[in-house]
Amino acid sequence: MVTCDNKKERYRVVVSNGRDEIASDTTDDKGGGGSAMRPHEFLEAALAACLNMTIRMHADREGIPLTKITTQVSADRSRPGHTIFRYSFDLEGALTNEQREGLQRVAEACPVRKTLSNAISFVGSV
Repeated sequence: MVTCDNKKERYRVVVSNGRDEIASDTTDDKGGGGSAMRPHEFLEAALAACLNMTIRMHADREGIPLTKITTQVSADRSRPGHTIFRYSFDLEGALTNEQREGLQRVAEACPVRKTLSNAISFVGSV
């Protein structure tokens, strides 16, 4: 579970999981200070982190010589009612084409990708 508390600065918040904290804000044009990641960027970050970890874990288990992976994720919300997450990887290491293609396929097993692919419901309380 995470908690989120507002700060003195307009729209700036701090999100905590009880161990770590990270700030969020909105852009200047929406009344915020633009001082931290926007909430939608957290969605992109969650997917990027999970994709990266999933591929690294697989490479470690299989002895694939992956030395570094950089993951890029963007959320295209330009169509009402439809979001497209676009992602890509920069894989480093002495990898064969077959290993590179296999690591791309492993991305489908990312738990956050699976969660975002499912139907989502919300339950709120005051």
